[in-house]
Amino acid sequence: MKKSVFKAVSLLLAFSLLVCVFTPAFAESSKDETPFRISVSVNGDTGTQRGFTWYTKDNTDSLIEINCENAKITYKDVTEWQGNYCHQAVVAGLTPGETYEYTVGSKAVQSDKGTFTTDNKDSEVNFIAIADVQASSEENFMKGLDTLLAAEETMPDADFTVNLGDFTNESDNTEWDTYDKVFGTANMDYTIAPVAGNHDGFNRPYWFNNMFCLDTTESVQVKNGVNYSFDYGNCHIAVLNTNDMMSVTLAQMKWLKNDMNGTDKDWKIVAMHKSPYTLGKDGKWPDALYLSKSLTKVFDECGVDLVMSGHDHQYIRTKALKNNKLSDDGTVYVLAGTAGSKRYEIRKFLAGTYMRTSFINTMIIQKNGYGNYWDGKSWDNTDEKNIGGCFNTVSVNGGKLTFNSYILSDELTNADGSRLITNTDTSTLTKETGKNKITFTGDNTTSEAEYNLSIIPSFCCLAVYAFGEWLPKFLYSVPAILKSVIVDDTF
Repeated sequence: MKKSVFKAVSLLLAFSLLVCVFTPAFAESSKDETPFRISVSVNGDTGTQRGFTWYTKDNTDSLIEINCENAKITYKDVTEWQGNYCHQAVVAGLTPGETYEYTVGSKAVQSDKGTFTTDNKDSEVNFIAIADVQASSEENFMKGLDTLLAAEETMPDADFTVNLGDFTNESDNTEWDTYDKVFGTANMDYTIAPVAGNHDGFNRPYWFNNMFCLDTTESVQVKNGVNYSFDYGNCHIAVLNTNDMMSVTLAQMKWLKNDMNGTDKDWKIVAMHKSPYTLGKDGKWPDALYLSKSLTKVFDECGVDLVMSGHDHQYIRTKALKNNKLSDDGTVYVLAGTAGSKRYEIRKFLAGTYMRTSFINTMIIQKNGYGNYWDGKSWDNTDEKNIGGCFNTVSVNGGKLTFNSYILSDELTNADGSRLITNTDTSTLTKETGKNKITFTGDNTTSEAEYNLSIIPSFCCLAVYAFGEWLPKFLYSVPAILKSVIVDDTF
């Protein structure tokens, strides 16, 4: 009896020892280290560097594997963000004009392979621009993906893609996970230049900065978005954050002026979310007027060639403008439509008061199952081919810039059953190259103190425009607004 008890106790002790030995290993192996929300973004020198972001469910090490012997990888600290773990890294030491394969993850788990190609530094640049997928459901994210894939089919040699903001609707884990489920595979095979939309940054602190690994060394702040710039070929592209105090602070305008004066690239391009010129539902508010009256002065002064925006879910390309007037040597503004399914109709009461119709070169609007476009006389010309997701392409070759806009039809198909893609707008800009000179070479960073000191003057400037120009226009438009609400059911 005693021997039996002794054996039982011995077996129990042995089992307990085995449990103690193997439980930590089992717990370690049960960690979810699968990488998701993977993106490759512009970050510094586009010929030699890229920024990487990915997430894991559990905390783990970070590891990027890339087919480059000279790669220098700088990993940022892994941080917990909204219940997941954010991994970011910058890969430098790449060779211009090379295509690389990579994986991201940990020592234990790596992603599928992705690819990207670095800038070869020549004067030929091609890129895609989309805006405002702004989806919540998987179905609507799929419509945005279809538009992106149509863009990649149309421009298979695109160097990078500019997303002009509003990736999701609520910017929470559920929507970003759905975005990743739908866009994840496509996102691994191109470089993105992301723009913070109001649905990505406004009242959603630090989401944008945690979703993309960007060069924030000159950003005036990173709480509700990021402003940054980069060169690609003979183009200099500045990305603005229009969540910065509801539009753009004086600190960011100063940064933009110095940034544009600090380049001798032939083409100066700006990407931003909110549009200075729009006839959509957001065009009636003070921030749009402030951008068209204040920020455009910086574009004029610095010789910006092209400004691309989103936010108002319709397509407009202006004629060249300077000092809010038609000018052959001015800036062309493009409101880039929506890659998604949420489309805004025009607010006719904005025409002539908030924006002159003489500024419009091309306009395409979609509403309730039909598309209409401005032909200089009527708002109501309809074309079924104009109903669908919008994407845009920019091709630069030396002193020639060609801009095209396309619609991927919701319903119409080609003979082979593929969705119809219609080239709805095209424009070409030309210039003599080698004329831009660097006139600013100083420090273009903004200290926290400097930024804080700019807030009150920035607010005062916005208030001056709001009460001095916007309010009179709004009051003048009240009868037309009432008619729009009562007759057209739009505000």
